[in-house]
Amino acid sequence: MDQKTANILKIRLGDEDYQKLVGINNSTLHQFIAEYIKLCNPDEVFVSTDSAEDTQRIRQAAIRDGEERELAIKGHTVHFDGYRDQARDEKNTKFLLPKGVDLGPNISSIDKEEGLEEIRAFLKNIMRGHRLYVQFFCLGPTNSEFSIPAVQLTDSSYVAHSQNLLYRLGYKEFKKLGDSGSFFKFVHSQGELEKGVSKNIDRRRVYINIGEDIIYSVNTQYGGNTLGHKKLAMRLAINRASKEYWLTEHMFLMGVHGPGGRATYFTGAFPSLCGKTSTAMLEGETIVGDDIVYLREKGGQIRAVNVEKGIFGIIKGVNSKDDPIIWKAFQSTGEVIFSNVLVTEEKEVCWIGKDGEVPKNGINHSGQWSPGKKDSQGNEIPPSHPNARFTLDMKLLGNLDPELDNPEGVVVGGIVYGGRDSDTWVPVEESFDWKHGVITKGASLESETTAAALGREGVRKFNPMANLVFLSISIGRYIENHLSFGAKLKNPPPIFSVNYFLKDAQGRFLNDMADKKVWLKWMELRSHKEAGAREAPTGFVPEHEDLKRLFKEVLKKDYSKEDYIKQFTIRVPAHLAKMDRIIEIYRTKVPDTPQIVFETLEAQRQRLKEARERCGDYISPDKY
Repeated sequence: MDQKTANILKIRLGDEDYQKLVGINNSTLHQFIAEYIKLCNPDEVFVSTDSAEDTQRIRQAAIRDGEERELAIKGHTVHFDGYRDQARDEKNTKFLLPKGVDLGPNISSIDKEEGLEEIRAFLKNIMRGHRLYVQFFCLGPTNSEFSIPAVQLTDSSYVAHSQNLLYRLGYKEFKKLGDSGSFFKFVHSQGELEKGVSKNIDRRRVYINIGEDIIYSVNTQYGGNTLGHKKLAMRLAINRASKEYWLTEHMFLMGVHGPGGRATYFTGAFPSLCGKTSTAMLEGETIVGDDIVYLREKGGQIRAVNVEKGIFGIIKGVNSKDDPIIWKAFQSTGEVIFSNVLVTEEKEVCWIGKDGEVPKNGINHSGQWSPGKKDSQGNEIPPSHPNARFTLDMKLLGNLDPELDNPEGVVVGGIVYGGRDSDTWVPVEESFDWKHGVITKGASLESETTAAALGREGVRKFNPMANLVFLSISIGRYIENHLSFGAKLKNPPPIFSVNYFLKDAQGRFLNDMADKKVWLKWMELRSHKEAGAREAPTGFVPEHEDLKRLFKEVLKKDYSKEDYIKQFTIRVPAHLAKMDRIIEIYRTKVPDTPQIVFETLEAQRQRLKEARERCGDYISPDKY
């Protein structure tokens, strides 16, 4: 440590916290922390190690400072963000890019020098009157080649507490790092507070400096903007992975249990509101993670780890019938942070879609609440915010997979892509091979909006690999990375598509919510080549007899040939329209699209046209 850095740290830290820092032999870390202590100017600095005492002090501070309030069940707390600070700020989330660097039209950016000047001006003295928490984490399991050390500076005890639930503690990892080791850095301040929430929302910024692996977040409290090692650090990891020939994906990781008690591990990417969490949390299966995975090639196989150890999930619609595992965790003692829900006088919580009646009054993100309360624009305020969340350590879940912390990761037996699609994809389908799956399933992923949550219903949103908004490299390069990654594999796992939202001509859903259990069991068998399939123009679909048996075994119900034909009929006009949309997007909006994308999509279009000439616009599985 140089003398200038040492002087700053000795003056601003107490002896105990200073000794914690010098226990880590990394001059870059010391300089980083000293720089932002001097710039942000907090009244106090607390350095947290991996000890239970330090993590407990942070939880107690969150309650003492009023950032969280205790609830009726032991360990449960509630946090409220400001009324205008309830979601990711996509408008003000930008990459800091040097002159001459362009990541393409789909990625929001600002000139690096301009952005740094602005953010440093906002950070100057922003923590005066606040306590700064210095925390160390490990993204991925400890003692693993997957792992990325990460340090967070925040003046929010709620953010610090949430990070302790979501991520593996990493102080010991930093001690092993050495002076030359690299790590991710995050600087956050909630800024000036008014009634306990961020006041200067007009100066809310989230800036990503991929050149130095630093993320800045100011004047915001909402977790999606402040829990730096979720989607924000995911952007850094995507950039790093692209240079080191591995993948960072917006995917769940789960164990699907097959014959003889075996567990086959699947990753899955779904846009919001498309069944991602409900799939990962199915009863009878086990969860490794629900949000972000690192994928590496080892010995010709894909191995995957969950970057996190906790869940920061949307609570809207969680109920005892559809989400029994999460529901049970909500009824049990243990640390759970609820955010932006309704809290009653009895210190119980309510949210949109919870079992039972809505209370007649309480406190929520808008303050005192009762049914019919309206905001300044005359809109009725629901009991909880539609984006209300819960944060918990996955050890509270009854279906936690024992491989969560395996430093070697788990072998991936299959990859799943799903979206909200009323008229095109069949409920489950396997791609012909890795290239076909990456391009026609992942890179062609679309999802329809819903009237309730996202505005006008039925608008198709292009979202390759369900990862578009989090990319830190161009789409073309991202696809090329996937194709190159698969080329290194001896026996690539199958890639599947699922669609839980297919409708008939009258607009009725052709899938029941529980049917996904059967689709997963079929995919597990296909991963081991233990189930047959029919070859359609768009991929391999199940045989009726296999599904009939699985429906009886898994759901204890009959599965008719009539339902099978309705669900697995190839709708050629809708498929061709999709091909046209996707090809047009890649031709006009993705300037570096690999030629193989056009060739693969065109080949699929030709198969569909030839099938239509033989069998018509709607092709029953009996006619494949």
